[in-house]
Amino acid sequence: MSHDDLPALLTVPRAAKLLGISRASAYRYADAGELPVKRFGSRIYIVTAKIRYLLDGSEGQAA
Repeated sequence: MSHDDLPALLTVPRAAKLLGISRASAYRYADAGELPVKRFGSRIYIVTAKIRYLLDGSEGQAA
């Protein structure tokens, strides 16, 4: 699956796998505000559009 085919929101474990970091680290980064999150009740999702630069390995950050 290409990064263009990813859903708008990723579960934290799936985002961690794509980013090559541990699940625990992804939750820490999300909690610290270093990964952009959207919360639905007790569930936390990573906003794909805002981490695309990390997934693509490009410089700079998404707006």
